[in-house]
Amino acid sequence: MKKLLLTLTAVAGLTVASKAQEFGFQKTDFIVEGFINSSNTDDKQTEKKVSKFNFNPKFGYFVSDKIAVGLELAVGNSKTTDYSGQQDASVKKNNFGIGAFGRYYFLEVGSRFKTYAELGAGYNQLGGETADGNATTDLAKTKGFGVNAGVGANYFLTNNIAIGFSFGDVIAFNSSKVDVDGAKSQNEFSTKINVFDNFFNTTHFGLTFKF
Repeated sequence: MKKLLLTLTAVAGLTVASKAQEFGFQKTDFIVEGFINSSNTDDKQTEKKVSKFNFNPKFGYFVSDKIAVGLELAVGNSKTTDYSGQQDASVKKNNFGIGAFGRYYFLEVGSRFKTYAELGAGYNQLGGETADGNATTDLAKTKGFGVNAGVGANYFLTNNIAIGFSFGDVIAFNSSKVDVDGAKSQNEFSTKINVFDNFFNTTHFGLTFKF
């Protein structure tokens, strides 16, 4: 009888704990999340190799249960190597960006899936170099500024760890200018409203950690 009572008490305790656990965010929560993209290709037909890497970490603080503000970084590089000639020729590019964002969680699908809208603005810089086997030449730096609005979601695996989905920018404006005398800026405004592309081609996946 004593063992039975202990077992029932343990089961009841686990049931209460399971029901009491809530997935989501609260005011004063702090989050760290990141998206990583990398690829390596080697085209034997054109005799070219291309490698790319991009890392986009974000740091956010919840000023209410549904609104978070924070900072984000963007670090990336790429290298294209042409080995069709007697000497390899390559182009290296690197980029760095910093920005701020605001996020509003507006819809819950079940207890674990939370969707949000996000508005961000940031500065970025692109540079690099070319090499032909004999000499290396620096590329002119390009500096830019952008504003974007998009949507995303979090799916909670545990109370403190979630998978992050970024579905891409719905509206975006970007302006860039090569850092040389006489250069003119290039501006781009784009919208993706009522556009349904392949889900896995447009979505970025990452991890979100809540503290």
